[in-house]
Amino acid sequence: MQTHVRNLVITAVAAGTVSFLATIAIPLTGQTRAGDTPPRLAGGKPDLNGIWQALNEANYDLQAHMARPALALRAGPYGPLPAAPVLALGAVGSVPPGGGVVDGDEIPYQPWAAAKKKENQENWLTRDPEIKCYLPGVPRATYTPYPFQILQSDKSIFIAYEYDGAVRNVYLKDPGPPPVDSWMGQSVGRWDGDTLVVDATGFNEDTWFDRSGNFHSDALHVVERYTRTSPDLITYEATIEDPKVFTRPWKIRMPLYRRIEKNAQLMDFKCVEFVEELMYGQWRKKPLSR
Repeated sequence: MQTHVRNLVITAVAAGTVSFLATIAIPLTGQTRAGDTPPRLAGGKPDLNGIWQALNEANYDLQAHMARPALALRAGPYGPLPAAPVLALGAVGSVPPGGGVVDGDEIPYQPWAAAKKKENQENWLTRDPEIKCYLPGVPRATYTPYPFQILQSDKSIFIAYEYDGAVRNVYLKDPGPPPVDSWMGQSVGRWDGDTLVVDATGFNEDTWFDRSGNFHSDALHVVERYTRTSPDLITYEATIEDPKVFTRPWKIRMPLYRRIEKNAQLMDFKCVEFVEELMYGQWRKKPLSR
């Protein structure tokens, strides 16, 4: 009798679980509600103002990937283990799985560049510019796990990122070639119907696309497309071209979600001071133990 009752309970729980999973498996459409239309400025252009954030795993790896123990690995007796410097982080130092944001899931590296990408990943702890709080570059600034704010009028567009205090002025009148190469490059915007198209050039070669070692040269050229498809959603695309590193242009695509909580704002995350010990601590008169 007890066994029969237990089986009935298990069956009921299982049925309830299946029913619950069925309800959450309904495809969502990026917070869009029937009848919603994106707001516009007085001049008629789509209003991109707001605080936005990507919700994905692209900052770990742009391509589809399985969960793994860490980005920096070492050989273990039964498979890869986290490298010694990240071992104590446990699950915090692991890599969550991601479906990828690369169109076609292929990054078309030239052979030498594919080898360098692999080498970058193996040396992530010492090479990734994010670890040293360097500016994230474009397009990585968009999908770091922190919000950013677009400030737009009919005459100007400015983007402020929470991470490292990074900023971009999107010129709506082309000022000419970038005077110098820089971490965030130079951005020139124009409207293609209801889509803001941002042409970004003038980068140095020191930023990465993600923590997995995907990289570029100083010939990087990024064309971004921001399309506000609902009050709470921007569809973001970036076409990446770098003839020194890739065999052809390639594209990433993702949704950006508006932060709608009360009093949403960018907080201060100027992380430079947090890495001073990492970068310069060895030159103390009496270095701290590591």
